[in-house]
Amino acid sequence: MSDEPQHEHGHEHTDWRENGVKVIKGDQLDTNTAQTPGMNRAAAINAARVGAQKIWAGTVTIHPNAKTGAHHHGALESVIYVVRGQARMKWGNHLEFTAEAGPGDFIFVPPYVPHQEINARTDEPLECVLVRSDNEAVVVNLNIDAVEEPEEVFWVDPIHKHPHQH
Repeated sequence: MSDEPQHEHGHEHTDWRENGVKVIKGDQLDTNTAQTPGMNRAAAINAARVGAQKIWAGTVTIHPNAKTGAHHHGALESVIYVVRGQARMKWGNHLEFTAEAGPGDFIFVPPYVPHQEINARTDEPLECVLVRSDNEAVVVNLNIDAVEEPEEVFWVDPIHKHPHQH
């Protein structure tokens, strides 16, 4: 019995120096990625930059009082983490549903959901980290006639009561 560590999948000859952990500095993100009017996306993790096979990650900034065009991300799942500011999400075939998220909150966007991100603040940018379930940034910009007063949707379960119920 040897004292050598057990390696699975035959990776014992991989050059981990070249193919191991990578750190992408915040000031080295790549803005040459799919864009939607009203927001600035910058890629940190994707196939081209680090060889990612299954995920895409980067940042999104939405200027004060600005909103994006309606769009969806095809078959991809998206997770948005709010770093700074107040995000207002609208979604649905006519953007008829809405919910808000603040710093520390996570937003999940399922595949093919038409949605729009809005900076609910007039005085500061909305800054988010974005992770998607594929290494390519799929963005399908949509031309949607939005309803004027979207229905507010709260995530309610037995632990999290509706904000207007006591």
